[in-house]
Amino acid sequence: MELDAKKVEKISKALGDSYRLQIMAMAKSQDDACLKCACIIDNIGLAQSTISHHLSQLVDADLLIATKDGRNVNYRVNKETMDSYLKFLSAFKS
Repeated sequence: MELDAKKVEKISKALGDSYRLQIMAMAKSQDDACLKCACIIDNIGLAQSTISHHLSQLVDADLLIATKDGRNVNYRVNKETMDSYLKFLSAFKS
């Protein structure tokens, strides 16, 4: 997947928040398992509405994949987007 400048900007903005970075780290630590909103609330300690906003930003940037499971939503890292983003950034190292 090739990222254009707009997509890179959106991803960078989504990762520009310490809480969203914590959420991404939690999702990464789940490996192939899915992360649940309740788990994030328990570990980060923010209100559910705030966590939902952060998750929405990460899903909108295509960094997390959201999957409905009844009334719950599970999240996992979108490895394809992360690989493309890291590849884009690696072009800047010397």
